[in-house]
Amino acid sequence: MTAEHKLDIRDGLRDSVPIAIGYFAVALALGITARQAGITPFQGFLSSFLNRTSTGEFAGYRLVLEQAPYIAMFVMTLIVNARYILMSAALSQRIPAGTPLWQRCIMAFGITDEIFGATILRNKPVSVWYSFCCATPAALGWAAGDATGILLGNVLPDRVVLALGVALYGMFIAVFIPPARKSKIIAGLVLVSFALSWVFTKVAPLSHLSSGNRIIILTVAIAGVASLLFPVKDEDADLSVAEEAKESEGSHA
Repeated sequence: MTAEHKLDIRDGLRDSVPIAIGYFAVALALGITARQAGITPFQGFLSSFLNRTSTGEFAGYRLVLEQAPYIAMFVMTLIVNARYILMSAALSQRIPAGTPLWQRCIMAFGITDEIFGATILRNKPVSVWYSFCCATPAALGWAAGDATGILLGNVLPDRVVLALGVALYGMFIAVFIPPARKSKIIAGLVLVSFALSWVFTKVAPLSHLSSGNRIIILTVAIAGVASLLFPVKDEDADLSVAEEAKESEGSHA
């Protein structure tokens, strides 16, 4: 194992801690929903570890409660989680050419909104060491929260459950605030994203789309327009990576 791999492991574990804590808190509410659907703590832990998506699992447990057919669950999960295809495509541009397929599968399996945000902000080639060490503790936090929520049942008041759900949003905001402070363009795009997201929830027929589909449409549209209006030159990207590496070396000295 090289020194670079050790740094990736350390960074992955460090970045995963706040994500895991936020996931545990939010998954408590998910566990209460799972209990209503007749899911056992072990089943909840396993399903959350293998399927780390709040929207997909909430909807999935509701379908279980309604005894919906498997095909309905498959289609629903595919649509709600389709945004991860875009995230995978973005991260694939940073994977070294010689990376084995099994390592790429590990990286793809670990992608969530927050893991993607933490990974993309590193401005470094995507390492399987970082991806695994960042995703695994977060997955365990999410799964443990689901199982704990099932055990607690309806003991927690609704207000407490709703308050716990705010933690994930605060954590996600912390992902894009630093780059937005450094770049007026990114800050502007964030504001535009907020505005258009609100419009999509109010204007028909866009408001009738699922949240996952709205995210996909907005992501493709805003990212496409931004890439045309504000292209990043190769030399600028190389300079950004070099500066990031220099800062990293300085912090380890």
